[in-house]
Amino acid sequence: MADRVVPGPVESNAAVREAVCIHTKKIFDACKDKDCIEDLRVYPTACSQRHIDNALSVRPRSAELLCADVHVKEIAFNRGYYTVDVTYFYRVKGETFPGGEHVTGLAIFDKRVMLFGSEASAKVFSSTEECRPEKAGLPIGVVESVDPIALHMKLVDNECVVLTEAEQRAIPQGILEAMGEELMLNDQSKRLYVTIGQFSIIRLERDTQLLIPAYDYCVPEKECEGATEDDPCTMFSRIRFPLDEFFPPDSIQEDEDYRSLR
Repeated sequence: MADRVVPGPVESNAAVREAVCIHTKKIFDACKDKDCIEDLRVYPTACSQRHIDNALSVRPRSAELLCADVHVKEIAFNRGYYTVDVTYFYRVKGETFPGGEHVTGLAIFDKRVMLFGSEASAKVFSSTEECRPEKAGLPIGVVESVDPIALHMKLVDNECVVLTEAEQRAIPQGILEAMGEELMLNDQSKRLYVTIGQFSIIRLERDTQLLIPAYDYCVPEKECEGATEDDPCTMFSRIRFPLDEFFPPDSIQEDEDYRSLR
């Protein structure tokens, strides 16, 4: 009898047990982006605005992606293609000079891409819903992103800025609550802008049925472990000694990774 196949890389001599039909989401198109977004308006909290008004400059500390609002629309003149509109909401933190006061605010970035999402017009009914079909017209837009890198911040006197209609926008209530403090959405004596680096993957997918090879049922190999009642010193004794933390490296790689830049 052949060895049992487990999840992971499959050897060429592994035997397929049967072909099975599964219901899953198939990715029809996807793209990846490395965006450097310059001079995004930052809406500071009320407390932060007071520090900003007294500052000469602000240096970036961090940026956190709070939410990505995704909308898919059909392109009338290009069959099977759709626009994916994404609005990113960031919590941005900085530090003023002089004073070293911490400031926090909200930055917003809009992005649009065009992807192929195929076509479907079937109405899908389920036993969990009472006569409310889900029409399979539009594909599902999915955005995967990591927290961005705050690259630069700058202060601009409000008298030097021309207000545009694009900056007058509604902010979802959930985002306002996530900030934890009232935001200064009106013009103040100084404005704060941020430049960030954003990595993202955007894709369109649909529910579909696929025929795939099956090797066996997926049975867990790992045993369940209960809570340990060991004392703290026993737990500490199991931790490997961090030698790398005590000795400086002989060389430093020129290419910095994503986490070192955050």
